[in-house]
Amino acid sequence: MNRSKFDSTFIAETGLLVAIEIVMKLTGLGSVPVGPLYMSFLTVPIAIAAMMLGPAAGAITGAVFGLVSFYDAITGVSVMTGAFFQIDPLNTFVLCVVMRILMGTAVGFFYRALRRGMPSHRTVCYLLGSLSAPLLNTFFFMGYICLIFYRTDFVQNLVTKLGAANPVMFVLLLVGMQGLVEAVVCGAVGTIVARALDPFLARQSFGRKQRAV
Repeated sequence: MNRSKFDSTFIAETGLLVAIEIVMKLTGLGSVPVGPLYMSFLTVPIAIAAMMLGPAAGAITGAVFGLVSFYDAITGVSVMTGAFFQIDPLNTFVLCVVMRILMGTAVGFFYRALRRGMPSHRTVCYLLGSLSAPLLNTFFFMGYICLIFYRTDFVQNLVTKLGAANPVMFVLLLVGMQGLVEAVVCGAVGTIVARALDPFLARQSFGRKQRAV
């Protein structure tokens, strides 16, 4: 199912998932503000792209997610990334965009490894692949915050407010239930959609192989 070439079908299918991301963002379905963070469901189309179309599609859809997040930082829509942008615009770009590209790419390679290791358990692979998107998003995003912004006044105020003793505890307390809800929703929706799309995309892949012979 994963494509090695950027053919017209790959571009069209990836473009469709990018469009879904944008619509989710514009309609408010993609992210819900929770304190200084956003509960994001934009990892769903990223997971689907990475699993069904490969790591390159995961990177592209991840980049779109990141650019949307960076726009929120520039405009101040996001309290946390908006504060980071005022402190260090370049590292905020890396946080918002590069980390999301890494996340989408990693989901694609993780799913590929799952399918090779469990070729007869597609649903399990879809579930784990879908769950990996929000989990890796949190890992890369919060990890970079702790690496670059942890000593800033903004984060230290949150650390004091939460009563966190160290960066790991800070992440756990800040993400908390939000991260769990993201994982459950993205895991369930991603699995259902990927399972439904699988026969169609499998036929598409088979057709391309036949024409190439």
